[in-house]
Amino acid sequence: MMGLMASDETRTETRTETRTETQTTSRTTRVPDEAPGTRAWTAWTTRLLILGIVLAALNLRPAITSLGALLEEVRDGLGMSGGVAGLLTSVPPLCFAVFGVAAPRFARRFGPGAVVCAGMAAITAGLLIRPYAGGTAGFLAATALALMGIAVSNVLMPVIVKRFFPDRVGSMTGLYSMALAFGTSIAAAATVPVTNALGGHWQPGLAVWAALGAAAVLPWIPFVRGRRAPATPSTPARDTASGAAEPATEDRAAEQPAEQPALRITRSRTAWALAVFFGLQATAAYITMGWMAQIYRDAGVSAGTAGLLLAVIMVMGVPLAFVIPRVATRLPHQGPIVLVLGVCGLAGYAGLYFAPAGGAWAWALLLGVSNCAFPLALTMVGMRARTGVGVAQLSAFAQSTGYLISIPGPLLVGVLYQHSGGWGLPIALMSALMVPQMIVGFLAGRDRTVEEEAAR
Repeated sequence: MMGLMASDETRTETRTETRTETQTTSRTTRVPDEAPGTRAWTAWTTRLLILGIVLAALNLRPAITSLGALLEEVRDGLGMSGGVAGLLTSVPPLCFAVFGVAAPRFARRFGPGAVVCAGMAAITAGLLIRPYAGGTAGFLAATALALMGIAVSNVLMPVIVKRFFPDRVGSMTGLYSMALAFGTSIAAAATVPVTNALGGHWQPGLAVWAALGAAAVLPWIPFVRGRRAPATPSTPARDTASGAAEPATEDRAAEQPAEQPALRITRSRTAWALAVFFGLQATAAYITMGWMAQIYRDAGVSAGTAGLLLAVIMVMGVPLAFVIPRVATRLPHQGPIVLVLGVCGLAGYAGLYFAPAGGAWAWALLLGVSNCAFPLALTMVGMRARTGVGVAQLSAFAQSTGYLISIPGPLLVGVLYQHSGGWGLPIALMSALMVPQMIVGFLAGRDRTVEEEAAR
């Protein structure tokens, strides 16, 4: 009898300890750190991570749109030809392609938090140095430094969202995309007024955006040392497609353990369709950021108003970048969204061709809607793979391949503009590229995953 009572007591204590441990784990997930001991993942840490994601997203485009707003002044100040200016507008996708493909490797070695933190520091340094580097070569080198930081952060953001917030991919991608669009539009709208307030010289007007980069470094510092963290702050990582629980390891999105070998991503038709879609939408985006203000200025619009029009195009992404990913995650096929965005782009380019100044604000609104193909592409990256490993590979492949595809676009626009003396041919090129973008985007939106296709 005493033995039975002792056994019952032991089982009761075990159940009580199990319930207590489960409740504690549900409230606070403890994870190993590189330093001895453990570190509690708290609600404060979650908020800090979200702040870091938002501030990082704010810094992913001002280096480009601030230059677009002052491109004429920079060209005159550095003595650039139209062809060299076109090369300058092609530097962003080139850097994104070259450095973006290395982001997963950096993340495996140093951890995603450390890579993003270093990326924000590189953005800060590049933006601070480039106006005063002296000469076109120095300007390009400093710009490349800033773009290197943008490139690695571009690739790792979808990975971080998928791993830390697997049950909120749509909403977190929307928040990140909304912040990115806001930073893009603010830089486009404010660069000219800020330049005028600082004495009218383009150098301080470009350098001032380094302050935003410096602010983005700070929230990532606590994540530099920890290479392992929970897949989500409050719940175990779960494969959203299959429902299978995964170990709570932050860098499984970047690491590829033996039981999950690397996918042969190039065997997936969906991966290729998504890469081409990403490349064509990036072509349109960088042509817009690099040349749209100049198109309006050549049509007789003042420099300040041209900057505002570019800001309108970019600011449309603030509300839509939050709405589109949420809608996309609720649809089995994202193709219809691709087609709607493409039709808006075609209408905007047609208006820009026939009446660039007369309907300038309407065309800006339409092109702003069309530019929201970017958050849609990011959302599809998270949806077209089941696992964190798949998302990391698909993100690196789609973005690096896509940015390689987008390199000739801005350069070709500059060459066509210089040789034709007008914007008719460049706008015709932009319109023509919208058609294949709609086709491959429709194919990329089909309900399938790269794991299924790569295994065939």
